[in-house]
Amino acid sequence: MIAGGLVLASVTASAAAQIHVYIGRTPPPLRREVQPRMPGPGYVWTEGYWGDDGGRYVWHGGVWQQPPYAGAYWSHPHYDRYQQGWQMHDGHWDHENHDNSRDRR
Repeated sequence: MIAGGLVLASVTASAAAQIHVYIGRTPPPLRREVQPRMPGPGYVWTEGYWGDDGGRYVWHGGVWQQPPYAGAYWSHPHYDRYQQGWQMHDGHWDHENHDNSRDRR
């Protein structure tokens, strides 16, 4: 009985990660922000974005952040238009691998 409950919980959590939220209205234009002074070397400005708060857009201002690892770049949050409406894609740190040594066979 306990094992069955654990399996159900993991399937439910896994299914919840696949839920997509769509907003019917077009996102507002991005706001022009004045960047405060960089707090120190190595910081990257992560621009503001319109987030979703229960089907309405709420502005989240940009902030200075330190990349979590060498070579990281900020992929900004954005919305894409689908038949169901607008879907937000969260911002995240990414790493572009420029090592083409695998292609030199």
